[in-house]
Amino acid sequence: MSSTTVVNPVLRVAPAAPSAAAAHFRASLAFHADVSDVAAALALGGDPGFVVLDSRSTESWDQGHIPGAVHLPTALVPEQAEGLLDKSVPVVTYCWGPGCNGATRAALALAELGYQVKEMLGGFEYWVREGFEFETREGRERRAADPLTAPVGAEECGC
Repeated sequence: MSSTTVVNPVLRVAPAAPSAAAAHFRASLAFHADVSDVAAALALGGDPGFVVLDSRSTESWDQGHIPGAVHLPTALVPEQAEGLLDKSVPVVTYCWGPGCNGATRAALALAELGYQVKEMLGGFEYWVREGFEFETREGRERRAADPLTAPVGAEECGC
């Protein structure tokens, strides 16, 4: 009679050593910011110490964008970034959401031009889903927070 060994799909590849994991996650935080942290920094008022860059098309921008963001479609970064952005100020890029890599491509183009840059995880989709105000051609809007992305009735997620 043969016995079948069940392979645990999570542990099929062993977790990294704690020191390697710490280095990986520390590096990840140097490259990414999340929607809640960007919103919290902007809500403090004054100069947040970074500029938010929407890397989507003009049609997407008109449909909705983060208030105060700079609009620069990804394809135009190489030729227009220096006219719109100061290299001494970090840039946080965003696009539609987790299914879009436009913000990643914009961040790469900016880094290659010498900018300090982070990508905002979740993009515009999670900005709206977490209940933050956004602008459209018609003015400012805000939707109720999606309880699957933000705690109901709380100021912050506690992450």
